[in-house]
Amino acid sequence: MKFPENQSLAQLAEFLGVEYVGDPNHIVSGINEIHRVVSGDLVFVDHPKYYDKALKSAATTILIDQKVDCPEGKGLLISVAPFDDFNRITRHFKPFKPQTRSITGEDCEIHDTAMIYPNAFIGNRVKIGKNSIIHSGASILDDTIIDDNVIVGPNSVIGFSAFYYKKKPTGYERLHTCGKVHLHDNVEIGALCTIDAGVTATTVIGEGTKIDNQVQVGHDTMIGKNCLFAANVGVAGCVQIGNNVTLWGQVGCATDITIADNVVVYAQSGIGKDLEEGKIYFGSPCIEAKAKFREMAAIRKLPELLEKL
Repeated sequence: MKFPENQSLAQLAEFLGVEYVGDPNHIVSGINEIHRVVSGDLVFVDHPKYYDKALKSAATTILIDQKVDCPEGKGLLISVAPFDDFNRITRHFKPFKPQTRSITGEDCEIHDTAMIYPNAFIGNRVKIGKNSIIHSGASILDDTIIDDNVIVGPNSVIGFSAFYYKKKPTGYERLHTCGKVHLHDNVEIGALCTIDAGVTATTVIGEGTKIDNQVQVGHDTMIGKNCLFAANVGVAGCVQIGNNVTLWGQVGCATDITIADNVVVYAQSGIGKDLEEGKIYFGSPCIEAKAKFREMAAIRKLPELLEKL
């Protein structure tokens, strides 16, 4: 998420009431989650295990719970509760705005040729392109971008809050979602699907991708062009999926995984590590399908081998 106007390190420190390290005029242009940071962004870190990752990331401002050496060209904000202060910043620059209209929110751009079926819900600042169809019961939430010739099936939810929590003694606290979803040209989303918004960036479904019914895509996941996902696929947040990837029914994918171009994953497989380009995978955890089939054939022979012992 980019700020409406650039902020200085000193301005943010004053707003949060925290100490800072670095040039007081150091520019902070936005705020982002660690997987999606770019130069100018602020990121938070509250565990020593991840200090190095945050400090060496593309982020140029780090909201951190301990004073450490500040890398050259960067700024630090020293906070006793970085998670809470990150939420304070996002809620300040992009506060929750309740919907006050029954059908379509404020500041929307909906092309004249788009078809919005009865009982669909359109949030604030939504953009819908030419010849796109939003079926009954679908909820298109704030800041979603839908390009041309897109179909969103009945009762699907596009742009709900990210599943991102911090466990505290009082329970789980949600990280405030201020990102969005972008459905590119010719995407089709089936019925009862959920595509979560990015925490601070954008969840992307690439051009020509087709998604079956009852599929879940987590926050900040980026799906490439011409992918095919069958029913009951579940993809966690922060997954990078290339072009022409096929995930068959009930495939589950863990967070922070990269799936290269032209991969096929057979039904009911579990993806727990990066997958290489052009290969076919099967199993849970999945491995190359040929190897998995050999393994299964060997297991079937075990009773016979045991009888010979």
